[in-house]
Amino acid sequence: MSLKCGIVGLPNVGKSTLFNAVTNSNKAQAANFPFCTIDPNVGVVPVPDVRLNNLAKISKSKKIINTSISFVDIAGLVKGASKGEGLGNKFLSHIREVDAIIHMIRCFDSSDIQNVNSNVDPVRDLEIIETEMMLADLESIQKRLEKNNKKNIDEDQIKILEIALNLINNEKDLSILKSQFSKKKIRQSGLLSVKPKIYVCNVDEQSLQNGNEYTKTFIQKFGINNTLIVSAEIENQINSLDLNEKKNYMDMIGIKETGLDFLIKKAYNILELDTFFTSGPEETRAWTIQKNSTAPKAAGEIHTDFEKGFIRAETISYDDFISNEGWVNSKNNGKMRLEGKDYIVNDGDVLNFRFNT
Repeated sequence: MSLKCGIVGLPNVGKSTLFNAVTNSNKAQAANFPFCTIDPNVGVVPVPDVRLNNLAKISKSKKIINTSISFVDIAGLVKGASKGEGLGNKFLSHIREVDAIIHMIRCFDSSDIQNVNSNVDPVRDLEIIETEMMLADLESIQKRLEKNNKKNIDEDQIKILEIALNLINNEKDLSILKSQFSKKKIRQSGLLSVKPKIYVCNVDEQSLQNGNEYTKTFIQKFGINNTLIVSAEIENQINSLDLNEKKNYMDMIGIKETGLDFLIKKAYNILELDTFFTSGPEETRAWTIQKNSTAPKAAGEIHTDFEKGFIRAETISYDDFISNEGWVNSKNNGKMRLEGKDYIVNDGDVLNFRFNT
């Protein structure tokens, strides 16, 4: 499945710098003035997974293919964006296309980098962005529930929009929808306010280890579960180094994983995703699926014909595959199972599908 995360925030908070860092590119222009990004930049990043190399070594695979994640650098929003202020609604529409929203929050002082507001206040900045998204949702809901448009919407979507309208009008959290409707139905609604969110507090190098007063205030308000403390500038520097230099530099500044690694882990967690593998002489490959997916659904990620003609899945856990050194020994040692249509795929499963065409 294709996974897309949109990086949003006020102007000059470090969105483009983070985008360039995580995509290891210079696609996004980063400059010290508002609205530097106009058209959204898109970068596709392989998801690092050490398990791939271990599987490929045992299978003597010719190729290793990572699963991937797309990052979209979306132009800075400002108060009034839902009414056309700044660069306006055009960019709110870009947010509708992503699976998860990465909120980039400025948590550093700098006289060199222009701030659209008079002071640094991460709580206020996030509330501005979320208010604009909610106002955009309100306008969208009202239009879609008009009599002429309503006839083109199915009953479940009408219910979602009506409940969402009532929640917004009463200043209540739209996340209650998640307990009443499936993820698929909510995703189809196109509502911005219910998209999964990751908060990235962008700090200077001195605050990378323990945060600062801004990150502490932010975490006190919004919690730590979906919050990361990252220095976009440091991430950019790390990605400009070769492998050995990168390791030495990370050791020197005291970080074990890059911001990209943390970001991907958070994204997989909030989107409730798992990884399964296929492995053989030709290639070892990672595939992304929703948690609790059945074996036929996983097969469908490879090809729709695999799902339609699914018979069985030859299944070995990652640990068993490694300890038994591949398919043959795993089978001989009773570690390979034949699973049917009701089997729920686990993270790390190594699968080979049997199917009819």
